[in-house]
Amino acid sequence: MRTATYFFIFLNLSLAVFEEPAVYPLPFLATSLVEVLCLLVFFGRLTHFAKITRRNVFWKDTKNICIMVAILLSLADLAIYGTLRIYNIKSIRWSRIARPIFLINFAESRQIRRAFRSIRNTLPEITYVFLLFMFSLLMFSLMALKLFGERNLQTAEGLPYFRNYLEIVFDLYVLVTTANSPDVMMPAFDFSSWYALFFIAFVIVNTYIFMSLFLAVVYNNYKKHLKVMRGGVNCD
Repeated sequence: MRTATYFFIFLNLSLAVFEEPAVYPLPFLATSLVEVLCLLVFFGRLTHFAKITRRNVFWKDTKNICIMVAILLSLADLAIYGTLRIYNIKSIRWSRIARPIFLINFAESRQIRRAFRSIRNTLPEITYVFLLFMFSLLMFSLMALKLFGERNLQTAEGLPYFRNYLEIVFDLYVLVTTANSPDVMMPAFDFSSWYALFFIAFVIVNTYIFMSLFLAVVYNNYKKHLKVMRGGVNCD
C-alpha cells in the first residue's frame, strides 16, 4: 500500500513536466486522465483509512482534511480548465500548487512531515540572520550608488552603470553567488583599480561571512528540531 501510494504521488507530481507549459507536452486528455486516476487512488486510500479509524478521530486529523480539500480543489480546477479549453479560453491550472499536499499529509509520509516541520520551525530562527544580510546588502547598494552613480560609467553593452538603486540591489545580490563576478565590477575597475576594494569587501562580508553564518544557523537549528521530533515530540 505504501509503495502504491508513493508511486501515484510521484506520478501526480510528474504531470507538471507534461502539462502546458511543459517540457515534454502531452495532449490534455492524456494528462487529465492520469490526474483523475491519481485522485481516485488518493480518495480510495483516504476512504480505506477512514474505515479503520474512528470517525471522530478521522475528522479531527488536519492531514485528512487537507487531502480531501486538495482532491476537491484539483477536480474543480480540472473541470473548469477543461471547460474553458473547449471554448478556446486560455487559463492556468492553479491547483498545481496543491499537489505537494499529497506528499506531506498521507500517513506513509511521516518522515517527510518531520523534515517539513523541522524546516518550518527553523525559519523563524534564521529570520534575524536574513534581516542582517538584507541590511548589509542594502547598505552596500547605497554605497555603490553614491560611489558610481554620478560618474556616468557604462557597461560593456553601453548601458548606464549603477545609477538605479533597485538594479544595484539585484546586481549585488547576484554577486553574493559570484555568478556575475568579475563582470559586475569591470566598469568601475576600468575607471580606477582602487574601486575593486569595494567589491572585495562586499564579497568578504556577504559571501564568506554572512553565507557561512546563514548556513551554520540553518544547519544547527534544523538538526536541533529534527532531534526533538525523533525523540517523540510532534513525531506525527
